[in-house]
Amino acid sequence: MRLSTVILPIDRWHEGGRRKWRHAEELGFHTAYTYDHLSWRAFRDGPWFGAVPTLTAAAAVTERLRLGTLVTSPNFRHPVTLAKDLITLDDVSGGRITLGIGAGGNGFDATALGQEAWTPKERADRFGEFVPLLDRLLTEDAVTDRGTFYAADEARNVPGCVQRPRLPFAVAATGPRGMRLAARYGQGWVTTGDPKLYEDGTPEQSVAALAGQIEKLGKACAETGRDVADLDKILLTGFTPDRNRPLESVDAFMDFAGRHRELGFTEIVVHWPIPDSDFAADQAVFESIATEALAQLG
Repeated sequence: MRLSTVILPIDRWHEGGRRKWRHAEELGFHTAYTYDHLSWRAFRDGPWFGAVPTLTAAAAVTERLRLGTLVTSPNFRHPVTLAKDLITLDDVSGGRITLGIGAGGNGFDATALGQEAWTPKERADRFGEFVPLLDRLLTEDAVTDRGTFYAADEARNVPGCVQRPRLPFAVAATGPRGMRLAARYGQGWVTTGDPKLYEDGTPEQSVAALAGQIEKLGKACAETGRDVADLDKILLTGFTPDRNRPLESVDAFMDFAGRHRELGFTEIVVHWPIPDSDFAADQAVFESIATEALAQLG
């Protein structure tokens, strides 16, 4: 099992941002992700920087740490322009980028460009077209495609990704259509658990729900002729009934990680502590988890 972190893009680069990304590498995290939003939840009226420039800057000050998004969505992205950014980012980082990608939701991103928020079906329809086109754009030198929602006209992407045949996709999905996309195009699958359990559920109910999600992923993989073991299974923490309790101590984290490793998860992602927020945690404990738990996870 691997341990990764997600660093929200809320700090000016020279006032803490750079230091966090470099420290994530020093602590030994496998990957440091950031959120790809225009603004997000309670952070809407505070500082919030762009994901691609942030990751580019992070690539320049790190050497081994993998970098990525959790997650990019079609809410304000187009496959053609996103592909160009990703190829550039993969090049700058020397092949250390993972694209976490999902269908998006009803947050601020959904209407920031002036459009009406899409229904769940519209989001799923767009996502079902977005991912295959992005896959082509990242693996072919020139792409022409006409879809219902997205088009490319002789879109050139030479020389392509450093990682071959392209940088890995980690597909966030819980429904059947998203699971099929993960099975077909993903090198990893991402979940935050069952959102219906966040307020009133129990950790035991959450584990059962996650087991059910992994079972559905296995069925989707079987339908495409793929071994589910080929996919990384990534749990983004902080959104299950456990909330931030796994960061209260090394032992608490090891108990949490052990229960989820038994389900088949291969990567746990924890939020870099943010004081006075839902992601508040003791920084010293967080760093102990990064170093001690990593050694124990093996």
